[in-house]
Amino acid sequence: MNTFFQSVPFAVVLLIIGFAFLVKGADAFVEGSSSIAKHFQVPSLIIGMTIVAMGTSLPETAVSVTASIAGSNALAVSNAVGSNIFNLMVVIGVCAVLTPVAVQKSSLKIDIPFSIVCALLLLVLGHDRMMLTRVNGLILIVLFAFFILYMIRSAQHSMNNEDSEFAAEAADMKVMSVPKSLIFIVIGIAGITLGSDWVVDGAKTIASAFGISENLIGLTIVAFGTSLPELMTSIVAARKNEVDMALGNAVGSNIFNILMVLGIASALSPIAFIQENIIDIIILVGFSFIVWLMAWTKHRLDKIEGLAMILLYAGYVVYICIR
Repeated sequence: MNTFFQSVPFAVVLLIIGFAFLVKGADAFVEGSSSIAKHFQVPSLIIGMTIVAMGTSLPETAVSVTASIAGSNALAVSNAVGSNIFNLMVVIGVCAVLTPVAVQKSSLKIDIPFSIVCALLLLVLGHDRMMLTRVNGLILIVLFAFFILYMIRSAQHSMNNEDSEFAAEAADMKVMSVPKSLIFIVIGIAGITLGSDWVVDGAKTIASAFGISENLIGLTIVAFGTSLPELMTSIVAARKNEVDMALGNAVGSNIFNILMVLGIASALSPIAFIQENIIDIIILVGFSFIVWLMAWTKHRLDKIEGLAMILLYAGYVVYICIR
């Protein structure tokens, strides 16, 4: 029996259940927290730009924090960086293949450049001592706080609803009673905690069994699992021709993954870097520049560009598997 619990089949089951707990736990936490905020008459705009927006990065946060505390540093960094590359190249690429993705001016002039700056900052901080220290983590968290304030203010000053998608989602949420909201929050936290533990344990077991690095597992399986909600949501939106904010949301999620996910993880427990992390961040910066240039040409991403993005990601996966 003990051997079975250490086997690859059990690890795979643990990984799948862990992903399910992460996704459902994040949903429950967001619903409960949003409902509590509404009881205190917090505006939907504020709820949307904070609780709802951050909810999309809760799975990555939980996995990276758990991995960092458990000493699986390679998994902590690769999960966040791998999710960013997947969000940018696959989630948006698939959307563009299904239907042209319009690119907002704010994404071209602010969001994408800022996401590149965040990736470069992570590269500099990580390369300095080959480690993200607690001080580095605090720097990222402070920048994250300023980014949240910027998001709220830009949405407040917007004369249309393009920048208020998260706010609209928050407004549509039902207001539950306080006891029910608290139960949802507790269930959400429990789901996120258990899910992240199981994902990290499953990933480590699989990596050990096949003799591959935790970094590779984090960049592929774990990154795919934690980004699955964004992929499914984007596919549904593309089929309904509602992808106006697809690129902006993906870029915003990437900023969250660097500033919030790695900021919190390294503030709690310093994260050691390996050479592969540096290379992967450089690739993330390169991919971001490519997508930025594609978006500038016609202020939209079409099927050909979407296919090119997916092929670039496939080439990247081949590279990390053979390196």
